[in-house]
Amino acid sequence: MNKRPYLTATAMEEQLPETALLALPDLPFPHVASGKVREIYDLEDAYLIIATDRLSAFDVILPDGIPGKGIILTQMSLYWFEETRALIENHLVPNHSEALAGVLAEHPDLIPRAMLVRKLNPLPLEAVVRQYLAGSGWKNYLQTGTVFGLPAPEGLRESAALPAPLFTPTTKAAAGDHDLPISHTESAQLIGSDRFEQVMDVSLKLFSLGSAAACEAGLILADTKFEFGTDTDGELVLIDEILTPDSSRYWPADSYAPGRAQEAFD
Repeated sequence: MNKRPYLTATAMEEQLPETALLALPDLPFPHVASGKVREIYDLEDAYLIIATDRLSAFDVILPDGIPGKGIILTQMSLYWFEETRALIENHLVPNHSEALAGVLAEHPDLIPRAMLVRKLNPLPLEAVVRQYLAGSGWKNYLQTGTVFGLPAPEGLRESAALPAPLFTPTTKAAAGDHDLPISHTESAQLIGSDRFEQVMDVSLKLFSLGSAAACEAGLILADTKFEFGTDTDGELVLIDEILTPDSSRYWPADSYAPGRAQEAFD
């Protein structure tokens, strides 16, 4: 019996639909929020999060989705939540697979794209880790010669590797707004210096795990973001998603060449 909380690659492939699931059927739970990809339901003592196949770019939901995207995002997160459990606790409820199967007994087709999570207090920042100069990090380097205030060597080209991963947090903006870079000092003032150091430390360790796995798969993990919350005891908990193409910038290693934008799987 497979006790993994996630599907194997073969099992996941069998679950992938031929058409994109852009909206969910009516479910017998209070609907509390809609994200660009996910729908969230309140189960009193937990939240049910279901990932659709919607596709967004620059905070705009596009009319066509990618069939099976929500399943892939969910299963990748479930895999990494399991792989990183020894490093940090995550938001999944205990006995997640069994609990989820009970909640969605009448909608088993939604189980591969769903998570049942504890109610926590999200931290008001996103934990971004970068190892390559791309996106906003590259633009900031061109303007300032730093990566959001953190030192970087002179003369780097677009997509160049940094000497070491950098922790560059952002604000966690309300729906429709954009996240903004925030300095280490401002972050420590926002969540407390001890908590900030904890978040930075675990984020860099998570990035290291993801980067090593990407390398083994012939990929480069250029950058990613993590989100955290706290439980009623004040313990730090990993939430949202982890190391998926929606939260990370992956490049194929065999075509990587600094000095230009890269092909990407994000």
